[in-house]
Amino acid sequence: MRPHGTRFLSLTAVAAAAAITLAACSSSSTSSGTNSASKSPILIGTSLSQTGDFSVDGQAFERGYNLWVQNINKAGGLLGHKVTLKVLNDNSDPATVATNYSQLINVDHAAFVFGPFSTLLTASAAPVAARNHYAFIEGAGGGPLVFSLKLPNLFAVSPVVADQLIPFAQWVAGLPSGERPKTAAYPMVTDPFAVPMVQNAQKILQNAGIKTVYSKIFPAENPAYKAGADQIAALKAGMVVIGSPDVPGVQSIMQAFMQQHYNPQILAASAGPDQGAAFLSAVGGAKNATGTMVPNGWYPGMQNALSQQFVKDYIAKYGGTASEINADAAEAYSVGETLAAAVNATKSLSNPKVISYLHSGVTVQTVQGPAKFNAVGENVVATHFIFQWQAGAKFVQVLPTTAQGSVAIVNPKPPWGQG
Repeated sequence: MRPHGTRFLSLTAVAAAAAITLAACSSSSTSSGTNSASKSPILIGTSLSQTGDFSVDGQAFERGYNLWVQNINKAGGLLGHKVTLKVLNDNSDPATVATNYSQLINVDHAAFVFGPFSTLLTASAAPVAARNHYAFIEGAGGGPLVFSLKLPNLFAVSPVVADQLIPFAQWVAGLPSGERPKTAAYPMVTDPFAVPMVQNAQKILQNAGIKTVYSKIFPAENPAYKAGADQIAALKAGMVVIGSPDVPGVQSIMQAFMQQHYNPQILAASAGPDQGAAFLSAVGGAKNATGTMVPNGWYPGMQNALSQQFVKDYIAKYGGTASEINADAAEAYSVGETLAAAVNATKSLSNPKVISYLHSGVTVQTVQGPAKFNAVGENVVATHFIFQWQAGAKFVQVLPTTAQGSVAIVNPKPPWGQG
């Protein structure tokens, strides 16, 4: 009996050893990312404005996020894990966005979360992620309100908002006296994205001797765009800089100007004209858009290999032309690229490791260009570009004049319908 029992025990030991060896091989292949078929998918969650004031932007962000998910999965996923995206609608409401991120983290147990649209919503959402030790990479929350929170988990991949109109203001201030507008108007809506940007530009322009004839901040709940635009038209301001976070505000003011047959020499907006086909449709077509200027960190003609591939992939998935691509989609796509860079570098799906890596002084590459973050999450290497709609529905880079790809600015702005 003993020899039989000894043999039985030996076979058992061999089987156990084989099982351990098999398990080790399986574990090794999982950690190395060479056996993605055996890996479970991971969930990434986000809250976007599918309805409400920011719906145009929210829908563009969703396109950008979905395109990144498609492409990362084609490349094998994150460390071999396929990515699924869950989007909750915040209806452009700060209270709802905070609730949504709490659900995504504590109920849905998302592996990572991506930011919403706007400084306003990011300021409500990012602290929820911080309390749960989640990295919060975002593309549209670059206003001072967000950075004043001094959160250790926040990374804003797009250019710092407050500085975005500075190249525009410096260009106007540097025009020969005969070409420089004598007066300026600054209609703004109460928004932590729009107001700081326009007010910084206003200071530069006033110091250059351009007289402010109108400067007013409208309440976000019921902005008096029409009345303000009519007043500006009556004052015949030589230049108008609109502080708006979205298309509807710019649309309202431009339509009122057209009705009053008032055409400013120079027209710029903090946001809206960067939103491709959505903007063109809102203002009645390309001929009304021509001459309008806007800041941003990206445009479809950007001389960046990642951006050029993004444009091809976007058109293949959604159709349209390059000029019609909303810059919000590129901002969203950059969020995914930044996460992927951190995950690949750390070989980990750990939020604390992602946070530590992105705070280590590294520079990651995105469709918007390089991103490197300071202690509060500002991208300190982003370039601040100014873009302009020009004849033939062309959305082009015009500032800085020394930047590769910049073209001559159309000045003065052509009359409505003649661009």
